[in-house]
Amino acid sequence: MGLKEMHLVFITAAVILFLGTAWAFFFVEELQGSILNAFFGVCCLIIGLGLAVYEVYFIQKAKGISDN
Repeated sequence: MGLKEMHLVFITAAVILFLGTAWAFFFVEELQGSILNAFFGVCCLIIGLGLAVYEVYFIQKAKGISDN
């Protein structure tokens, strides 16, 4: 597995983790009701979506890069 594929694996894992954490802050009953938890949920959502956008950008940019 080359560097490009490893980068994609780690970015994909980070997107899943951030969006999963955001989901937990919004929908798990024990975490609801606090302004701080809502703030953390919004932050995780923004970071997760930003990483997803970055991943799409990286895939488009890395099409011409060979794995040597």
